[in-house]
Order: sequence, then C-alpha cells, then structure tokens
Amino acid sequence: MQAVILVGGKGTRLRPLTSERPKPIVPVVDRPFLAHMLEWVARHGMTDVVLCCGFRSDAVVEAIGDGSAWGVNVTWVFEPEPRGTAGAVKMAEEHLQERFMLINGDVLTDMDLSAQIAAHERTGAVATLALVPVEDPSAYGLVRLEDDGRVRGFLEKPKLEDIDTDLISAGAYVLERSVMDMIPAGREVSIEREVWPFLVGEGLHGHVHRGAYWMDIGTPERYVQGISDVLSGAVRTATLDRMASGGVMAGADVHPTAIVAADALVEGGARVGPGARIGSGAVVSRGGRIEAGASLHRAVLLPGVRVGARAHLDSCVVGAGATVGDAAHVTDHVIIGDGVRVPAGIHLPELTMDAPAGMHDAGARPARRGIAAD
Repeated sequence: MQAVILVGGKGTRLRPLTSERPKPIVPVVDRPFLAHMLEWVARHGMTDVVLCCGFRSDAVVEAIGDGSAWGVNVTWVFEPEPRGTAGAVKMAEEHLQERFMLINGDVLTDMDLSAQIAAHERTGAVATLALVPVEDPSAYGLVRLEDDGRVRGFLEKPKLEDIDTDLISAGAYVLERSVMDMIPAGREVSIEREVWPFLVGEGLHGHVHRGAYWMDIGTPERYVQGISDVLSGAVRTATLDRMASGGVMAGADVHPTAIVAADALVEGGARVGPGARIGSGAVVSRGGRIEAGASLHRAVLLPGVRVGARAHLDSCVVGAGATVGDAAHVTDHVIIGDGVRVPAGIHLPELTMDAPAGMHDAGARPARRGIAAD
C-alpha cells in the first residue's frame, strides 16, 4: 500500500509560530509534525509516500528530505496554487498505485490504518472513510452509516433534533485508483463536497476507529494539548519510545535541585537552573536556558529560548531564540514569536492591543493571541 499525504496548509491559526515555518514542519515535541505522520503510516506498512505540498514547500522539503530518517521513501508533488483535497491528489495521479491511502496532513492520530485497509478489502469498497466518534456532534459534519458499513449520507451543520450519529470523517481514506476518473484536472476540487456525495450507494464505505486518538492541532489550544498527549503517551508515537528511560536527554544540564516531570522533555544542550520546575507537558528544546526558580507547565519552548529567573509559563508556546524576562508570566495559549524579547515582570495575555514599554525596542508587536517579531 501507498500513502498520499496532503501537506499544503498554511496553519494561519497558529501564527506567529507559522509566520516563517509551514504548519507541516511545526515542531511537535522532538520532531516536525509531519514526521509523526510519516512514522505512523510506516508502522502500517506504507513506506511509499507521496507528499502533495503547497505553501513554503521548500522548507518542507528541507526538513523531510527523502523521508529515510522517518522510515519512508518520499515522492514530492508541488501544487502551483491551492487545488483542494481532490485537486491535489489529481496532480499526483501519475505516481499512484491501484489502491492507496489518502490522508489529510492536519491531524495527530494513532488510528489503526491496517484495520481500515483490511475492512476496505473485505467489503470490496471503492473508497473507505476513516470515521471517529466525537462528544459534541453538533460542531461537525456527520457521516451516516448503514449497519454493513456503507455510507448512507452526510449531515452538514446539523440541528440538534436531526443528529442520529456521532461519527465524523477523520481525514484518512482508502481509495481505488478508479476514483481519480471522477476528479477534473487543473482546478481546485474538494473530495468531501464533489466526490463523496456521488459515491453514496456506489461503493463508499466507512470504518469506525473507536478508542483511537485523533486531534486536529491547528489551534494554539489543540497544539499545546497535542504535545502534552504525545509526552504522556495518550497518542502512540516514536517520541514516547525515545523517552522510555526518562525525559532528560543526554547532554542536558539539569541542576540537582530542579524538578523535571516524567511527562516533560529536556533536550540535550539545554540547561535548567536551581529550583526550576519543568512540569507536565513542557518541552525545553536544545539550547534552552531556564534560570533559577522558573516554572513551566504545558509550555513548549523551541530551540534557543531563555526563560528568566522566577518566570512562570503555563499553556503557551515560545518561538526559537526568544527571551522571557525575569518574573514574567506567559499563560493562556499565548504564542511568542521567534526572537521576541518579553520584558521582565510582564503578564501575558493581559496585553491585548498595544505592545508594552520595552517591547517596541525589541521589535515586537502583538499578533492575535501571539507576540510576533517584525
């Protein structure tokens, strides 16, 4: 089997983290987000991978290379402009096998793709959608199934009285190559709106992944949560295997009085000062420097970040090379951009409109819920 992954998204809701780096290579703990997906499909025997790229494809290619570091062999396909979920895979048509897995590159998951492929083969389906149950079906477009797994129909923006299922599409599809005949070339095409409705009753099936982890990490809240879930093992990834003997990596300098939680990561080359606390869900990347008495909880620090003495970071993201001053507080899913200097003593996200004194000198400004360098 072959995997085709759509990685053309800009990740605008994660700015300023994605101002200079495309969403597919935003770090998720200790590797690019896309690397987790490549390792996931490789675990299910799909080592032939086609990557359909759009925004900042040069940076994605530089980070992923030929895919060998993640156990796969990558073929690259580049969109000249956004082509949609179906239009992008149409561009890759010359590389496709007779049967392949199409995956939306926006989700962190450990769904059992092998089971889905087996179900597809067993039913003789033309296409099999991965489906997951959700707690609040009213927030999603829903997929209705017959008892034998055939898709009966779709329910978009449902009213409460119309909801009769909790299943949504999880963005992973097993496809027969014949589906490509339904997709016009040379324009933007949505597989969800322009292909699936025409396959209802014509070989479109669903496979329910109950108990699997699944999350779109496209917002600051879900990004922080996803990283916490990787560290805790709530989602199966190779990162947890790397942390089997603890989250303090070789080459890290952690003071004997500092405390590092079992589900936190301190990379080699980072330094943690006396009395500092690296709590659950926190990541201190290489070159990080955590001064005395600072505390981190669910705080994601990209490489080269300095956190001042007695600073407190909770549920936030700090970009590469940024500095958080002494006794500063950064909380509530604020994203600090690369290279920004947060003044001592400031509390974020109390900043809502104007940059405070000291941040103008550092060339920084607020950006939605983030602070971005100009």
